[in-house]
Amino acid sequence: MGLENLKQLTPFIKEAFQQTLLVAKFLCGIHVTNSYICTFALTQGPSMLPTFNLTGDLVLAERLSTRFEKMQRGDVVLVRSPENPRKIVIKRLMGMGGDTVRYVVAHANNGIEHTIVVPDGHVWIEGDNKFNTNDSRNFGPVPYGLVQGRVFWIVSDSSLF
Repeated sequence: MGLENLKQLTPFIKEAFQQTLLVAKFLCGIHVTNSYICTFALTQGPSMLPTFNLTGDLVLAERLSTRFEKMQRGDVVLVRSPENPRKIVIKRLMGMGGDTVRYVVAHANNGIEHTIVVPDGHVWIEGDNKFNTNDSRNFGPVPYGLVQGRVFWIVSDSSLF
C-alpha cells in the first residue's frame, strides 16, 4: 500500500470521521435531554390505580421543575426509591418541607391516623391506590434530591403495548 492508495482513501476517512462526529453529537443531545430536560418512563403496578393502568402507561416527565423547585402538592412525580436506589417509582406529591400531613397508617386497623410535619428538604409521597402501595407511609419523608421529575403527559396507555 503506497502513498497513492492512501491519498485515494483520504476522502472516505474524512467522510467516516464526519459521520461519526455527527452521531456522537446526536447521542450527546439525547443524553442531555434525557438527563436534564425530560424523560420517558413506563409505569407498572397497582400503586397508582386508577391514575395509571395496572399493566403500564408510557409517561413523559420533565426535570426542570425539580431543579428550580417548582413542584406543587398533587403533582405526580418520579422518585428514586429510598429503599432500592436502582428503582424509580411514580407517586403523588402530598407534602413539601414544613407541611403537616395526616395519613392513615393501616386501612385494615380501623384507619388509625397519624400526623407528621415534613422536614425541610424532604417531600411526602403517596400512591393513589391507598390499599396497595409502598410510599412515605412505609419509609417516611423522602429527601428532595431523590425527586427525578414531574409527570406532565401520559403518552400512551397499555393498550398500545
